Amino acid sequence: RYPDAALAELRRALAARSGVEPEAVIAGVGSDEIITVLLTALSTPRRGTDAPTVLTTTPTFVMYAMSARVRGQRVIEVPLDERWDLDETAFVAALREHRPGLAFIASPNNPTGNLMDRARLERAIAAAPDTLFVIDEAYIDYSARNQLDLYRRYGNVAVLRTLSKIGLAALRVGWLVAHPDLVRELDKVRLPYNLPTLSQRLAVVATTELAEELALGTARVIAERERLAERLSRLPGVEVTPSQANFLWVGCERSAEAIFDGLRARGILVRSFHARGGRLGQRLRVTIGTPSENDAFYAAYEALVS
Repeated sequence: RYPDAALAELRRALAARSGVEPEAVIAGVGSDEIITVLLTALSTPRRGTDAPTVLTTTPTFVMYAMSARVRGQRVIEVPLDERWDLDETAFVAALREHRPGLAFIASPNNPTGNLMDRARLERAIAAAPDTLFVIDEAYIDYSARNQLDLYRRYGNVAVLRTLSKIGLAALRVGWLVAHPDLVRELDKVRLPYNLPTLSQRLAVVATTELAEELALGTARVIAERERLAERLSRLPGVEVTPSQANFLWVGCERSAEAIFDGLRARGILVRSFHARGGRLGQRLRVTIGTPSENDAFYAAYEALVS
């Protein structure tokens, strides 16, 4: 038989996990499909503009801009400030100048790991009531707080979530929490039978029967994140951005390319952004592993930066 086209049981489970009603949830093949559904549904240029426009930050998750550009949409990227936080002045100015239909903001952000400042984010939302703000909470299970209150307070806010970052990436299950009238419109462009029965059922089990086990797993990652961050921050010349994700954003005086190559030669892989240049040329994204893996990374990194 075909999968449940309405995703009914899955939507109930994801809604319960998010603290909303099932009518406020649309599910897809990971966050990527939800992003494409949003871009497809909002692909008509706004009155007075010549192309649909998407606003986001940089650096951030690449799929917002990539998915928009392949659809011929205009993408405006606003650099984060010196602390990798939302540059409120520049972002609000871009909202007013370009009048985007969609604004994507990852919080916690990938690759920097930090939450966007709550007050700055809310002021940006309030400044553009006709723009749909999609707050991407892919890493929210590792965070001290979420931003669902902004969805509850503002009609132009939706929250994007996924199971991929808590060890269930192979299920390819993502979802959007949005106001029910918007969900109904988005569902018109969602492909039928988009999630296989196996993914639907395993996601339900994971978010209900195995919820406690998943929470224990994320707690272990958080503990290791804090342990590794504390050790790295004691190294001379090393800067660690406070993280609310399952990785660390680490900078030092040496080039990221040199450190990346040195780590790779020792059998350790991290993510380097040196090819993009500028201030990213000295930054690495380091995913939290097991205690022994984290210790091996630390020993190698310490040797390379000393």
